[in-house]
Amino acid sequence: MRVVFMGTPDFAVPTLTEIVMRGHEVLAVYTRAPRPAGRGQDVRKSPVHAAAEEFGIPVFTPKNFKDQADRDTFAALGAEVAVVVAYGLLLPPEVLGAPEKGCLNLHGSLLPRWRGAAPIQRAVMAGDARTAASIMRMEEGLDTGPVGLVEEIPIGPDTTAGELHDEMMRRGADLMGRALAALDRDALEFTPQPEDGVTYAKKIEKAETRIDFSLPAQEVHNHIRGLSPFPGAWFEFERGGKTVRVKALRSTLAEGAGAPGTVLGGLTIACGEGAVRLMQVQREGKGAMDAEAFLRGAGDLAGQAVG
Repeated sequence: MRVVFMGTPDFAVPTLTEIVMRGHEVLAVYTRAPRPAGRGQDVRKSPVHAAAEEFGIPVFTPKNFKDQADRDTFAALGAEVAVVVAYGLLLPPEVLGAPEKGCLNLHGSLLPRWRGAAPIQRAVMAGDARTAASIMRMEEGLDTGPVGLVEEIPIGPDTTAGELHDEMMRRGADLMGRALAALDRDALEFTPQPEDGVTYAKKIEKAETRIDFSLPAQEVHNHIRGLSPFPGAWFEFERGGKTVRVKALRSTLAEGAGAPGTVLGGLTIACGEGAVRLMQVQREGKGAMDAEAFLRGAGDLAGQAVG
């Protein structure tokens, strides 16, 4: 098929690769424009941009589609279908309607649950036991379009958002490949999303990343794993007159009780109900390390209040 691919982060690269490897003609790739990143603020191309150049595919980086010239350029490509994976820009009706067979989006949730910006993280933070990779035909509404293919993915009790992201990335690429094959045969059937069960996965805000140990241990555990590895749930404690900030990257439920935020021993911390044991942490300015390595540097924290 004649395909235009639209995506930006690492999550989208396997889907672009799958489409190319299946022999589709990728007419162009649309991605976010290069931007400063890192301590040196060097201008970097997006992962999708870099992958497209390796494949020799023309790349377009419009700031948005408000300019008629950008919409005309897109339409002139003559794509049969556009594939959208974490692109990061809203597509106006003129763009959505340009490809002959519409725009397909890979969305990381069991729609209509977790429409919006952060479906993988929100599913883990909510303690969901399952999610899905979904192929949806895009409409003007936020993730409201009918669904063509779904592959459910279980979420284990200790699964992190990072682990689910990688699994979703792999399965979603294969699912999109199968969707395009069916679409090419006019055999991809779409089902409208049910009206019941709609939830929204709003963008993760910095203000919600601090750990609240007054919550029940299960909620604290879900919060930690839902924000791991990025942006990372964090807490602070005082040591030698200084405030030390620590990201919690991996945790598990633990036995114990005490005042919320009290270290019971090792890195087991009392919550509003029960306790969590931190398995992997990252001190500010340092690399990730297991609890034992952290405590060798920080010292015994038993009885210390953290939060």
